[in-house]
Amino acid sequence: MAVVRRGKWHSWLCVAILLTGLAPGFTFATAAREYQIKAVFLFNFTQFVVWPPEQFTDEHTPLVIGILGSDPYGNYLDETVRGEKVGGRALVVERYRSVDDIVACQVLFISSSEARRFQDIFARLRERHILTVTDAGGAGQAGGIIRFVPENNHVRLQIDVLAAKAAGLTISSKLLRAADIIGGDGQ
Repeated sequence: MAVVRRGKWHSWLCVAILLTGLAPGFTFATAAREYQIKAVFLFNFTQFVVWPPEQFTDEHTPLVIGILGSDPYGNYLDETVRGEKVGGRALVVERYRSVDDIVACQVLFISSSEARRFQDIFARLRERHILTVTDAGGAGQAGGIIRFVPENNHVRLQIDVLAAKAAGLTISSKLLRAADIIGGDGQ
């Protein structure tokens, strides 16, 4: 009987779910379950996005998943990435109160608590190579790259490819196939 390390099994399960397109079909009965699923998505995004080399100071620099604003994940995100590596880089979760606190971050979940400041946040992040993710409405109109869209107790993805290109990010076609592609105008 083969022994599978939890981290590797968890990683492969997450990848399989995302690649088969089943993730948008996951249902959630509670907000807690919803954010467990979204934590897995955030982890998977790190595997399907390429950042410019200058985003990392060296080959040992960790890949940071940040949360700006109130944290709806609790420990789910920390547990999802604990012990995981992407491209040889350890994954680290950081929490920020303001854009000014963000020093080095590759994936940034912007909480709906920051919705009134989206225009300012995205304008200040425009020159940085950060994959911005939110579940608040209207984010595409402000410049966000990925948006979680709830639909009948399912999680769908919307990806603004123009915003990703403007951030200097390359998103894998495998991730794009699992999403609704939108233009830079939020449609």
